[in-house]
Amino acid sequence: MLRYQTAGESHGQTLIALVDGFPAGVPLDTAPIDADLKRRQGGYGRGGRQRIETDRVRVRTGIWQGVSLGSPIALEVVNKDYKLERLEDLPRPRPGHADLTGSIKHLGGIRPILERSSARETAVRVAAGGLAKLLLKEFGIEALGYVVELGGERIDPVEGTVEELRAIRDSSEIYALNPDRDDDIKELIKKTGKAGDTLGGVVEVRVTGLPIGLGTHAQWDRKLDGRLAQAVMAVQAIKGVEIGLGFEAARRPGSQVHDPIHYDAAQKDSPNLGYTRPSNNAGGLEGGMTNGQPLVVRAAKKPISTLAKPLASVNLQTKEAAEASYERSDVCAVPAASVIVEAVVAFEIAAALVDKFGSDSLTEMKARYELFLQMARER
Repeated sequence: MLRYQTAGESHGQTLIALVDGFPAGVPLDTAPIDADLKRRQGGYGRGGRQRIETDRVRVRTGIWQGVSLGSPIALEVVNKDYKLERLEDLPRPRPGHADLTGSIKHLGGIRPILERSSARETAVRVAAGGLAKLLLKEFGIEALGYVVELGGERIDPVEGTVEELRAIRDSSEIYALNPDRDDDIKELIKKTGKAGDTLGGVVEVRVTGLPIGLGTHAQWDRKLDGRLAQAVMAVQAIKGVEIGLGFEAARRPGSQVHDPIHYDAAQKDSPNLGYTRPSNNAGGLEGGMTNGQPLVVRAAKKPISTLAKPLASVNLQTKEAAEASYERSDVCAVPAASVIVEAVVAFEIAAALVDKFGSDSLTEMKARYELFLQMARER
């Protein structure tokens, strides 16, 4: 089983992800992981913290001569803004955060809760996802995350190859796939910030090159759509997840939802084994398993909970009405969310790949992968 856990606080010394079950023999190039970490810190609407940090991943264990060993891998992202021991507690919980619920649950203060529940923790989730993408790349699988809605404004993606779309996304300050919309959306973010408010949005992740059969129909907790939904919903501020048509599928008759199955002999040597679809309303998943089409996952991110014009709250000591406390924050982190959701989706796909083809070594995984495709073509 490929899995990971994280440790660290927002203003603590460091953040760590411990990845277990990663196969031996994978070249661990940290440059693309660092590029993902930089993208996570970017995007129009971010706050002052991002000018302090310059995130880089350090591979502390599980590597020898630049290649994975098959043992647990410790990934570290150091906090330059380390000041936890000097920080005071917050007296007034912020609506939308874990402040009130966490402080009551643990019978303590707000600071211990906000430091761990902060989205700063996602830096090492992005690092773990970047590690997973190194494995996926060995099998020709690519993940691409981007923004499709921001502040209620839809941003319809243009068409293109994965490489073309990645170039468009990387040139956009809002990480979208429609350059004509960038200026309007940036102006919306600017006006919202001046008003002391925040914005949410919707991000989409598309994964291509997937074989048929990752995931399973056999147990509820191993279905790939369920695992993806949990991973994405566990990202801070995500309030909804869709796969394929998502909620729209409930509004249509079946004839306008399900994807007809065709066969194209010219594609039999591809991961889809020649089974094609004229549409992809299922989003690449049927019965908890990949069906050979691109995986399409969307996530709805709520506006950031910390507002420059605070909402009403209560002083926990006096129980008197007061404005919520304020911690340095962003106006909009939807672009960053696209990077984070891309990372957690990539990790779940890598975990499903390991479940199907083993995790001892990359060499064995590739041999099993090719044998499976051969047997599937000949059945």
